[in-house]
Amino acid sequence: MSKPSNKQTIIDAGLQVLFRKGYHGAGVRDVVAAAKVPQGSFTNHFASKEAFAGEVLELYFARTRDAVHQALDDRSKPPRQRLLDYFALITERLEADGFTRGCLIGDFSIELSQTSEVLRTQLADIYRVWLEPFEQCISEGQASGNIPSDFAPADLAEFLISAWEGAILRMKVEQNAAPLLRFRQVVSATVLRPGH
Repeated sequence: MSKPSNKQTIIDAGLQVLFRKGYHGAGVRDVVAAAKVPQGSFTNHFASKEAFAGEVLELYFARTRDAVHQALDDRSKPPRQRLLDYFALITERLEADGFTRGCLIGDFSIELSQTSEVLRTQLADIYRVWLEPFEQCISEGQASGNIPSDFAPADLAEFLISAWEGAILRMKVEQNAAPLLRFRQVVSATVLRPGH
């Protein structure tokens, strides 16, 4: 009878550790201690810390995609409202963590894009996939007149995610909702102002 794998336990614990300590601040010992598994379990499942971080990033992105679909796939609401609902949903999640935890995609983008080509490439792929439903929702909103057509859907999607990530970084510094609320207020009155 084979022993149960600790891989998912390590990835789940690693997500919390990497959020708290960052990639460079977290050691393998921190991860296995949080997972309550022997250190050998880590090396059995991951060729390197970089490979491990890549799997943690995929887990985090899967959860992010769930939030995107929860908000943007709700066809009972107009596209503009679905976009604003996404930012409200994430604000609630960040508030539940006391505004101390941000976005792992943004954190890794800052910490690793110049030191790990493997993770930089993975992040670039994640951004491409992450932007697609935003672009589709914006395109739908522009076609119906619900969202202004001042900018191409791809450009507006890029702007929204980049500005949102910046607001999350400020939120972590301030440890309150003000940067997120300011983002939502400005965006809803400008690039996502109500259509005519």
